[in-house]
Amino acid sequence: QLVESGGGLVQAGGSLRLSCAASGLTFDTYAIGWYRQASGKDREGVSCMSSSDNNTYYIDSVEGRFTMSSDSAKNIVYLQMNNLKPEDTAVYYCGAGVRGCFAYVEVWGQGTLVTVSS
Repeated sequence: QLVESGGGLVQAGGSLRLSCAASGLTFDTYAIGWYRQASGKDREGVSCMSSSDNNTYYIDSVEGRFTMSSDSAKNIVYLQMNNLKPEDTAVYYCGAGVRGCFAYVEVWGQGTLVTVSS
């Protein structure tokens, strides 16, 4: 099970930190990713921590602004989002899968809404 929190309304240029608490799975087995879905658009992968090579990956549009981290002791992953832009507005989900980053996701969270005002 994955449970996200931390979404909200923020002005452009502001910051938010999302959290994803995992239960029943561990980060050494699953790749954990953050995904987002804006209204009327497909869900896209934003960042991902790979269990196979211990690397973290980001899509170009968030590189340098978003940072993904984890606390293995608490089984929580975070997404620190800085310099937010209106185009970052979306429902953010965390997802986990054993097939690697941005591959098939076996477990989804319920999502948390991030709204960035201009």
